[in-house]
Amino acid sequence: MTSVDAIEARLRAMASPDQVDAIAKRVPREQVIGVRMKHTFDLAREHQHLDLAVVRSLLDAPWYELRMVAVSILDARARRHDPTTPERTALYETYLDGHAGIDTWDLVDRAAPRVVGAYLLDRPREPLHRLARSANLWERRTAAVASYWTIRHGEPGDPVAILSTLVDDPEQFVQTAVGTAVRELRRAHPEAAEAFEATHDLRPHARRAASVGTSAKRRSH
Repeated sequence: MTSVDAIEARLRAMASPDQVDAIAKRVPREQVIGVRMKHTFDLAREHQHLDLAVVRSLLDAPWYELRMVAVSILDARARRHDPTTPERTALYETYLDGHAGIDTWDLVDRAAPRVVGAYLLDRPREPLHRLARSANLWERRTAAVASYWTIRHGEPGDPVAILSTLVDDPEQFVQTAVGTAVRELRRAHPEAAEAFEATHDLRPHARRAASVGTSAKRRSH
């Protein structure tokens, strides 16, 4: 069985100083091996059948790229399995159990929509509400990002309630996710979006994220 050490060795063989510098712009340098994202994703694809106990251990690794391999595996497997299967439950539980290691915006965004959002689409959404109330900003971002899926494929009630919880969040990385969720809401449920925005003022980061693409759309008309 492939081990965490074996995956780390593969990553280190692909590392380069320029990638350390590039990734360290968004991740603490002491957590960076320095591997181009394409190579990290390819390695995750190669190991997408990895035992979930090892995937869970990858989420505990001190190295950003190992954690990115883990969430990429979770996302790849979520794409292949119906949300009603035991496999999907195991993926969802692995993500939440290892959330302490999912501590950057791109680690959250890589897996939260399908691993969490799609899994909860036809289930009670209370786990999303708990995440939205968490003291951990990345868990709050998970609540917003997972809501993208429920906005696109479900009813707007729970996502709107989650956005109401997060709309005044002080953290930039929560606010940008709130703004993206509002943009998705405008597309999928315009009346719900209008009602939400009539009673809530978006903060600047959320407002900018919500407006992405709208200028180009206006120019095209």
